Amino acid sequence: MAWSQEEERILLRIERHLIDEDPRLAARLESFDRRVRRREEDGRRRERPSRRPGRSTVVLMTSWLLIATLIATLLILVLRHEAAALPL
Repeated sequence: MAWSQEEERILLRIERHLIDEDPRLAARLESFDRRVRRREEDGRRRERPSRRPGRSTVVLMTSWLLIATLIATLLILVLRHEAAALPL
């Protein structure tokens, strides 16, 4: 919702009055405003989904794949050993 011309005029008058009364406060508020805008822009850039998985994700997936491979190998060895031990 946009400000009316009268509201904008009143806000500009208040802003000028505050700048005249305390220029240090006005400088601090302007600096704070710039930092907030910069953080918001950085946040928007970070919100984009990453196409590549992070390093920790790759390490975890590799670890789980290795564990699954070892379990499957041990299971195959045990089943072969039991099959070889059965009398025919």
